Amino acid sequence: MLLTWIIVFSVLGSIGAITGAAVMLLFPEGTRRTLLPCLLSYATGTLLGAAFLGMIPHALQQAAPLAISGTVLAGIVLFFMLEKLIIWRHCHDTECEVHGAAGPLILIGDAFHNFVDGFVIAAAFLTSVPLGIAASLAVIAHEIPQEVGDFAILLENGYSRTRALVLNTLSSLTTLLGAVIAYFFLGSVQEAVPFILALSAASFIYIAIADLVPSLHRQIGLMPAFRQLILLVAGIGTIALFQLAH
Repeated sequence: MLLTWIIVFSVLGSIGAITGAAVMLLFPEGTRRTLLPCLLSYATGTLLGAAFLGMIPHALQQAAPLAISGTVLAGIVLFFMLEKLIIWRHCHDTECEVHGAAGPLILIGDAFHNFVDGFVIAAAFLTSVPLGIAASLAVIAHEIPQEVGDFAILLENGYSRTRALVLNTLSSLTTLLGAVIAYFFLGSVQEAVPFILALSAASFIYIAIADLVPSLHRQIGLMPAFRQLILLVAGIGTIALFQLAH
């Protein structure tokens, strides 16, 4: 039954994000420019909420606090290094230097990140179903704007809409692969679960702080800031509701 939960939400986290991105691309550019910052704000809240209200507290219940905090810190450094190597880039700006690279590099980096998302989802579900659902929601929320950016970049690199959709879908399916591998691996090595949760929290924190928040700061003015704050808090609140239900 637990494997079914993991498979269903891994598919939702991958195909759901692709579908959401495809729908977003149907909107006029002006509408997308308005909606994307809103989605980024909400995604920032869900990522931070899932990390600080779900993953880290559950990890602390299963392992020593110093070991968990050290793992979170090491994870943030690891993801910084991976980003520097352009393996795990999670950018939302079509004008950035990384996105000036060829389309295949973007697809490879996206596939790697989606594989990590699969591990995140599986580790969360192995801890509790509400935590798994909350983690999946955070994955979907931050993957939709990412996939919108990837689509735009692939199209600019000469890919047809159909080819871009097919290739993005294939790269997103590594979420399912990562989740299934994590389920069987972590099922036999339960001692690793709290440390995978800590690394998952580190990835969520890094994406929120290093990628999403700088994107939000590009909008200036009192009303955009107020709207971002409300949606960020709404994202945190969504995760908090799942934890309260648990």
